[in-house]
Amino acid sequence: MRQVIAIGGGGFGRTQASNLIEQYILDQSTKNTPNICFIPTATGDLDPYVVNFYTVFSKLNCNPSHISFFKRTVDLEAHIADQDIIFVGGGNTKSMLAVWKDWGLDVILKNAYDRGAVMSGVSAGAICWFEQGLTDSWADELKIMPCMNFIPGNCAPHYDEEPERRPATKKLLEGKVIESMYGIEGGAALHFIDETPEYSVRFSNNKNAYLVTLQNDQVNESPYPLRELSS
Repeated sequence: MRQVIAIGGGGFGRTQASNLIEQYILDQSTKNTPNICFIPTATGDLDPYVVNFYTVFSKLNCNPSHISFFKRTVDLEAHIADQDIIFVGGGNTKSMLAVWKDWGLDVILKNAYDRGAVMSGVSAGAICWFEQGLTDSWADELKIMPCMNFIPGNCAPHYDEEPERRPATKKLLEGKVIESMYGIEGGAALHFIDETPEYSVRFSNNKNAYLVTLQNDQVNESPYPLRELSS
């Protein structure tokens, strides 16, 4: 079984008060104590982000590790082969994917995905798994850019958190640049199983994930079946 859990925003990068989405990700592994690897490339391996990861996951039933590309880098193929779960952090998607491609990590991650490792992440770490993602990697405007294409289609994280996300999605639909968009709000995740969106996973109040389309010149946001997490 292949899985991707794409988070629209939130989680340990912002607060350590709730571990709901982190525990949900761990629960999707078949292992009682899964190995989980954090990849913070999109922030340039920002040290506080890595610290936040260990602060949260060291309290949970797992074996956490991380990969750095801006210090000494481990044997990527061997390390990823030992992981049950991958979690990719947010930041600059374009720069992250460029680094990964140069190191061959994109191919290594695809192999891990195909063998059943759970893929997850937030923001840049959400859209990287899709055919295309709506990103703020450029300072002047949001752009749609090609990603790793583990999952067909397009993804917009922070769908409710950043006011330009919905208008940008509408413009892309109206211009027929895309036919649909997975819009994922902060405090929610979209859980894919074998490339099919199965659940909108809510870990904050009134948050959701949608399939966004244009019908009769009107934007239609169709929510997915809900899994609501509570402590």
